[in-house]
Amino acid sequence: MFAALQTQAWAYPTLEALHVLGIALLIGNLVALEARVLARIDAIPVAAMARLSLTLALAGFALVACSGLLMFATQPGELLANRFFLAKMSLLALAGGNALWFHARGSLRRLDALAKAQLLLSTALWVAIVFCGRWIAY
Repeated sequence: MFAALQTQAWAYPTLEALHVLGIALLIGNLVALEARVLARIDAIPVAAMARLSLTLALAGFALVACSGLLMFATQPGELLANRFFLAKMSLLALAGGNALWFHARGSLRRLDALAKAQLLLSTALWVAIVFCGRWIAY
């Protein structure tokens, strides 16, 4: 697999495209849930929206994680020396911690001010992760 990523002209761009699709699934569904909660759009119950959004966001995250690990495997030394990669990984850890805290405290049931702040923080962290990811290449 790694040899194909380094020798086939189509392999790495395909992997990058899958990474971008995963990001779209992940962030798009998190923003949809956030919009539902913050805008108080009552047409769709929060629980139903969360089941759909979080399932698709997790699928997106799985795609991002798998493609990201494969991309990392092609040039680990260069990436570990890249400050934007290190920032991206730090932000990823913060996003994961925020998600764990959000679900551990039952924020979807509460939907209090802290839950709403956590949703906004999640989106801000993922946007920052995307920006760092783009800067890795440049």
